[in-house]
Amino acid sequence: MTDSDSVIDALTRAAVVHFASARPEEPAMWGTGFFVAPGWVLTCAHVLAPHLRGDPGRVFQLSGSEVNGGEPLDARLDHWLLDGEPAAQSVPVEADLALVRVLDSGVEHECVWLTDRTDHPGGRGVVQGYRPRADRRAVRWKATARINGFDDDYGMRFVPEAEFPKGGSGSPVLDVHTGSVVGVLKSRRAGRDGGMAIAATALRRFGPVYQRLMAAHDRWHGQSPKITGHNWIERQHQLPGAGVHTGGDQWSPRDRREALALLSSVPPPDGIRPVAELAKKARGSVAAPPGQLPPHAWRDGHGLLYEAGRPVAAIAALHYLQLVVEYERDRGGDPAALADWVAHRLQDVSRIVHTVVTQASLPPGIGRPAGPSGLSRLGVRYPRLGDGSAIVIVELEPVADAVAPRFYWRVRVDDGHDLNEPLHEEQHGDGVPPERLVRRLRGPLAEVFASVDSPGTPAPLEVALPAEHFDTAVHRWQLTEMARLHHPAYIGVRRMVVLRDITRRGEPDAVWVRRWREMERSGALTAVRTPPPRQVPRARHFEEMGPSAVPVLCRPAGSGVGRRAMRMALDAGYGVALWHTDGHPDHGCTDFCERLHDGAARFLEQAADPLELPDRLRRIRDDISGSRNGGHWAEGVALLYDDPDRPLPGDGGGPVDSP
Repeated sequence: MTDSDSVIDALTRAAVVHFASARPEEPAMWGTGFFVAPGWVLTCAHVLAPHLRGDPGRVFQLSGSEVNGGEPLDARLDHWLLDGEPAAQSVPVEADLALVRVLDSGVEHECVWLTDRTDHPGGRGVVQGYRPRADRRAVRWKATARINGFDDDYGMRFVPEAEFPKGGSGSPVLDVHTGSVVGVLKSRRAGRDGGMAIAATALRRFGPVYQRLMAAHDRWHGQSPKITGHNWIERQHQLPGAGVHTGGDQWSPRDRREALALLSSVPPPDGIRPVAELAKKARGSVAAPPGQLPPHAWRDGHGLLYEAGRPVAAIAALHYLQLVVEYERDRGGDPAALADWVAHRLQDVSRIVHTVVTQASLPPGIGRPAGPSGLSRLGVRYPRLGDGSAIVIVELEPVADAVAPRFYWRVRVDDGHDLNEPLHEEQHGDGVPPERLVRRLRGPLAEVFASVDSPGTPAPLEVALPAEHFDTAVHRWQLTEMARLHHPAYIGVRRMVVLRDITRRGEPDAVWVRRWREMERSGALTAVRTPPPRQVPRARHFEEMGPSAVPVLCRPAGSGVGRRAMRMALDAGYGVALWHTDGHPDHGCTDFCERLHDGAARFLEQAADPLELPDRLRRIRDDISGSRNGGHWAEGVALLYDDPDRPLPGDGGGPVDSP
């Protein structure tokens, strides 16, 4: 099939807009974008960057011939994948997306259907957007081109047979085979045919914002038709990419619409692994074909349920949905609407395979193992005083008067017995420089871990050191140079790793204990940006925070503003905090900071109590390691977890003098 569906073409056109300055004296259009969810417009970051440089909060306008009667709407950048101030040179494919929000939330408009599939599309695509006329006003254009090549994970190349005009960047790329938007036009070849687009899967790099965006997209389409009286799904039902629909055993675009709309109301998964494992089990324990990007949302798992470009059988899709139901029930949720729909839709499937769904159970290692009380819980809770679990503690004491930083060290085990007795230590000589600490500690830690690890449950590691050294990226330590293939080398991926303040030795003070008790009783934890935006840290900020507050710093805690803020947090009794160990721009926060604060807020609010935090962070690190996502908000994040019920033993000393 080479021609696109005329109705889907019209629906796409109705969702397309162009951008311009809000100032009448600047009429030139900037580029193209398109609505993907109510109030959300997707475009290329490089379309907006030249106009928002130095003022990313600037209000501008967008217009579409079939949006708001053709009248302009005020809008503002919400998020983009650029890290920091936009550079003058070209933007890499993986960073060239931006999300714009319309300021008037009451405006109705069409939204495109974004593919849920992860595999690269091929074949013919239709691109339509706006281009500037000679008088710099915008006019519509449309081109058909064949996708015949790919560039890394997110780049799609077109056969040089169609010319893309200036101003077309940000236009939607429609796959005529499936009737889904699969990409965003990025660039044209100057003076020549052909160009490049960004795959829609790059949206996953927005992290938690992606989850919210796609939930809004799927809810909107679940209630369509909207503005035009037509809808995407009914037209997709007639296209080759929808597969054959002769009965209830096949999975149709209508089924997909209902399923994704219901999945949008289920809280997001706890990382990549649950989605991938549930989709794998639904596929008969066969992993998706290689080369597909990791799934971040429940809809992404549904997108793995395709074979040779066609949807899998209905029983496999229903199996996946039921596994999501079981997963959500396991973590205390009640996805009743999804469960009811699965049960109803199952009646249209041959009864001989019903037990695949009705007896669905979570894969091993997914879900909440039973705790001592018999209640299930998500992941592993951190050990508490008297529960018999072992924790390995490394104390790093700076050598006083050393010209360059050097440490004395000791290794202890807190298992409820003889905590004051170090198992290994080096408390004399010149000390160990930071770059040699890991090599020096490998042998002692390997011996201790071999003694205290339980099968399937590695003992946690606590590293106690002064706050000015809190940016030591302990979670990246590798305690073996040649790890087994099934064992991750990074210690923060394999086991829970937290930091403690070594100056809090001995009997805990009343402020620390009171703050910890209030946090334990407060329920859901709340991330608090520290210091507040465009303010210097002050002691009252920390003293006035509520009991559920957890300070979150998007900057290092061992130097500059972060060091001052962390010192105030410790003085105010905080035992839990998060911070970024890898530096911070000199001239204010960047978009990465927003992603970090957004991710940290979600991370904290999903925890039932503080005891879940260390293992939740470990599982996020496991996902980062598996997906090799170096830009993830948590990749450089450290966790302070300093329980006053288990204080470090006092030794009556401060920094040790260098001989």
